[in-house]
Amino acid sequence: MVYADTRQATIGDIRIAIIGAGPGGYVAALRAAQLGARVALMEKEYIGGVCLNVGCIPTKALLRGAEVLNLVREAHRFGIQVGDISYDWGRLQAHKQHVVETMVRGVRLLLERAGIELIEGEARFLRANTLRVRTADDEQTVEADKIIVATGSRPLKVPIPGLEGPRVLDSTAALALDRPPQSICIIGGGAIGLEWASLFNAFGAQVTLVEMLPRLAPLMDASIGEGLAWTFEQQGIDVRTGTRVIKIEQGELGCAVSMASEGGEERVECELVLSAIGRAPNVENLGLEELGIRPSRKGIAVDNRMRTVVPHIYAIGDVAAEGPMLAHVASHQGIVAVEDALGHPAVMDYSAVPSCIFSLPEAASVGLTEEQAREAGYEVQVGIFALQNNGKAQAYGDTNGFVKVVAEAEYGAVLGLHIVGPHASDMIQEGTALVGLEATLDEVEDLIHPHPTLTEAIQEAALAARKRALHLPAR
Repeated sequence: MVYADTRQATIGDIRIAIIGAGPGGYVAALRAAQLGARVALMEKEYIGGVCLNVGCIPTKALLRGAEVLNLVREAHRFGIQVGDISYDWGRLQAHKQHVVETMVRGVRLLLERAGIELIEGEARFLRANTLRVRTADDEQTVEADKIIVATGSRPLKVPIPGLEGPRVLDSTAALALDRPPQSICIIGGGAIGLEWASLFNAFGAQVTLVEMLPRLAPLMDASIGEGLAWTFEQQGIDVRTGTRVIKIEQGELGCAVSMASEGGEERVECELVLSAIGRAPNVENLGLEELGIRPSRKGIAVDNRMRTVVPHIYAIGDVAAEGPMLAHVASHQGIVAVEDALGHPAVMDYSAVPSCIFSLPEAASVGLTEEQAREAGYEVQVGIFALQNNGKAQAYGDTNGFVKVVAEAEYGAVLGLHIVGPHASDMIQEGTALVGLEATLDEVEDLIHPHPTLTEAIQEAALAARKRALHLPAR
C-alpha cells in the first residue's frame, strides 16, 4: 500500500504486527504469512537486522578473508608455491558489502513474495492493540490482533572511564575501518571479542585480548576456553584472562589501556580499542510501561510461548529476557510466538541450543558443559578425541582442536558436545540432534560416520567416554 497523499493512514485488519525485521522478526513474519495471517512488519533501520547488516554475516565475510590469507601463508606445506603475499582491504570490504546487499535483497524478496506489509519506520505502542509508525514520509497507525516485539539489541555500555573516547570502537564501527589497525586492545573474551581477535591478528595487528573472568569463552565448557587461549597465544595474541580494564586514556600510539589482575596493574599502548563486552536489549521508546510491561536489564519477561504479561503481546530475540542472544534462537522464538498466536501448539525448549564462535579455529557447543552436568547431580562420563588423530584433519593440515562428549553414566545419555577446530560450527549440529533427541552413547556408537570426515571425531569421543576409542593409543 502507498499513502503518499496523506499525513496519516490507518492499516486495519492486521492479524499480526511485528516490530523489528531482524532474524527473529522477519522469520516470524514469513511463518505467519505461511499460516495464512495478514502481517505487518515494521523496521526503523536495517531490513535483516543487526545480524545481516552489521553483525553475523559481514563479520563472517571478513573472517573468510582472514582464513584464506592464513591458508595462502601455509600453501608451501602442500607443495604450492606462491609469490609475495599481500591483501587488498578495500576489495575484502567490497566482498563483505556484496554479501550483505545480496542477503538483504533476498529478505526483501521473501517478504514481498509472501505478501507481507513492510513498513520502514519507527513503531511505538499507542494502545495494547495499536501501534503508531513514523516513516520518512508520514505517520501510520497499525491495528493488530497480536503484536510481536523483536527490536533486538545494541552494544552494551559499561562505566569504564574513557570507553566513550574517539578511538574506542564497537563492532559496528570496526566493520567500517578503512584498514586493519596496527595494534588493538579488545575488551571481552566472548564470541564477538574472539572473532575480532582472530580477524585482526590474521591481518597483522598486535592484538591484546582482555577478559575479566578466569577464561575465554566463559559461557562455554572450560576446555573450549583453555583450548582457544592456548591457540591464540601460539598465534601471537596477548591473552589476558582474570583481568579488568580500569580506564582508557590517550596514549602515544592512540590509546593507553590501564588494567588490573592478580599480578597488579599495568598499561598497554595500542592504536585502537574495541569494546566487545556484550549487548543490551532495545526496550526504550516503545511505550511498554504504559501497557504494564516493565522490562528488566535483561529485557522483556516472557513465558515458554514467548508471551509477555499482556497475553496478546509477544517478545522474541535479543529483546526477550529468556534464552541466549543468538540469531538462530531469535528465529525459532519467532516461529513459536507466531504459531501460538495463531492457535497452534508450540513452546520454546532451550535444552539443545547450539552456540558457535567463528574464530580461527572455530568453537561450538551444545547442551550441558561438564561443570553444569556435575552441578546438576549427574554422574558424568567424559570422552575427548583430539583432531590430530583424525584422518581428514591430518590431510587438510588443520589438526588444532578436539571433540568432547559429556554423558551421564547410568544410561549413557549424551548431555553435551563441545568442539574446537575447523568446521566446528557445522559439526555441532550432530550434537544438537544427539542432545535434542536424548540419544545415548550406544546410539552414537551404532551410527555409521562417513570416512574420511571430521565428524568421525564425534563417534571416537563418544567411544572414549567409555574408554573404548579405537583411534587413540591404548594406555
